[in-house]
Amino acid sequence: MFGYIRVNEQELKIREYTAYRSYYCGLCRNLHMRYGRTAQMMLNYDLTFLALLHTGLYEPETEKTRKRCILHPVRKHDSVENEAVSYAADMTVLLSYQKLLDDWRDDRKYPQRAAAGILKKDYEKLREQYPRQAEAVEKNIRLLSQAEQENTDDIDYVSGLTGKFLEEIFVWKEDAWETDLRRMGFFLGKFIYLLDAVEDVDKDRKKGNYNLFLKWGDLWQEDREKELREMLTSMMAEASRSFERLPILENADILRNILYSGVWCRYVQLQEAGTRDEKKGKASREEV
Repeated sequence: MFGYIRVNEQELKIREYTAYRSYYCGLCRNLHMRYGRTAQMMLNYDLTFLALLHTGLYEPETEKTRKRCILHPVRKHDSVENEAVSYAADMTVLLSYQKLLDDWRDDRKYPQRAAAGILKKDYEKLREQYPRQAEAVEKNIRLLSQAEQENTDDIDYVSGLTGKFLEEIFVWKEDAWETDLRRMGFFLGKFIYLLDAVEDVDKDRKKGNYNLFLKWGDLWQEDREKELREMLTSMMAEASRSFERLPILENADILRNILYSGVWCRYVQLQEAGTRDEKKGKASREEV
């Protein structure tokens, strides 16, 4: 489900891309050192965004180093370590454990069950450390599973369940910035859920799995695509408005790149692929 809140690399300056990668590498290293290889495999762009966001907002003491890793053994890469990166690592494990369990319950995927077993002890510790976040994740993933089993077609409700647990993840500290962080997390969560559903709709249709957009028919038909884009745009507009109210200077251009451009990269790819398939199908029908 996650991995959509990422940068548009083509629109970044070299120094900005280097800075972004330093947070991605820092989160990767943090996951490995504190939680092991299994947790490191759960690394995603969405939580990298969170580390950047919280660093810009709270300006924690930050250490920057250059190190090699197994994936990049030849060249050293910049790596950032601070409390915001550590929190993002904690939330990665918190979210990943519940997602692995959900995958196991839905599809009986044994690798996911094994990975969840490895992360269980760490999850239990994090649950005690972050009861608010853990409760929100558990409750709303349970409700999401129930909604899918009941074949619920209420888009606002179903996507909002992801928004509800992500808004708690975004609130690191309950302070003056809580309201705007909550709104950011909520609308980004809805966007993530819907974009994931868009990406999976063809696969879910073939497998007979639940998907909000099964009844929509061809998503890339002009009127449908317009409705879908407007829905996603309204969610990102709300998230971006909340972001602009936060007093963030450090890496603000990178964060804006993600919110105004990067989140749409996968959508554009899906649209282009869907449009090509639609044209091929139309051409085949005309030949017949």
